Amino acid sequence: MLIREKLEEIEQKTLAPQATLSSQSRGRQHKENECDLRPAFQHDRDRIIHSKAFRRLKHKTQVFLTPSGDHYRTRLTHTLEVAQIARTMAKSLMLNEDLTEAIALGHDLGHTPFGHAGEDVLNRIVPGGFSHPEQSLRVVDEIEKLNLTHEVRDGILKHSKRGGPILPEDKALLPETMEGQLVRIADSIAYLNHDLDDALRARIIAESDLHEEGNNILQVLGDNHSQRIGTMVHDVISTTMRTGLQRIMVSSTVLQAAVDLRRFLDDRVYNVSAVYDDFKKASKVITELYTYYIENPGSFYQETDKDSASREVKQDVCDFISGMTDRYAFSAYEKIFLPQPWLIF
Repeated sequence: MLIREKLEEIEQKTLAPQATLSSQSRGRQHKENECDLRPAFQHDRDRIIHSKAFRRLKHKTQVFLTPSGDHYRTRLTHTLEVAQIARTMAKSLMLNEDLTEAIALGHDLGHTPFGHAGEDVLNRIVPGGFSHPEQSLRVVDEIEKLNLTHEVRDGILKHSKRGGPILPEDKALLPETMEGQLVRIADSIAYLNHDLDDALRARIIAESDLHEEGNNILQVLGDNHSQRIGTMVHDVISTTMRTGLQRIMVSSTVLQAAVDLRRFLDDRVYNVSAVYDDFKKASKVITELYTYYIENPGSFYQETDKDSASREVKQDVCDFISGMTDRYAFSAYEKIFLPQPWLIF
């Protein structure tokens, strides 16, 4: 018996009936021989970690544009926090940790530079619009060609709730697997808490602001970062267990506090001038890069070292810009639009 088969057997014996078993995956886009050591979802996890898109996450904005401090989150640290939170819940619920982690690590691979501001501007200027979950799926399918399993791809595509309900009633909006649903809610738990933590560190807000307007965020979730994450994680686990693991659930009290926190962050952090004004400038960078590359395809393909024959330039430019790190986007803009100093020796 192969090591992979032994590990698959352990999953069958130890995981909850609602867990997604590696041996019962719906398969990959393109048929291939499975690894003799790793079950399918563990193999997917490893492929994502070794991808170039994953490495670039370390230089992509989470909330604050190119922060000078060492402790602010980036898109990479956000991804790791989502994975940690999701795995904790998966282990407690006896769900498949490998599948959970693979989805979590891949969920933001298609995110733009400059956070959601970059996504918003590409959505305005790219024909047909732009969505980072769809781009994340395109990254693993078409750009990096990771040939992931159906379950991981489904979880990546359906992880986002941008402005919508954290856990929608419409099952079509939810990932097919319990593990994918866990990542969807872990994404919210992570960003709500670490964005709040970063905003406090940046002195955009103060703890006293959370007590204003009669909201109950602190009373329900806790007085510090650790307590708030712990409250939400424990609530998801206990509420889901009370349903008999029919679906991932959160109590109405904690869900309302999370919604209040998201509204608070929208009003007091994401849209304040200290944060928003920088993103307006960053949006200008993306807009002008996109226009230049579309109007100068020869220069674009020379820059990207790609053969321009039989290619769709608008899609290629969208892929290139959305894959940029913040600093690469600034560097490209400076190279194209700003005068370069003459070096005279």
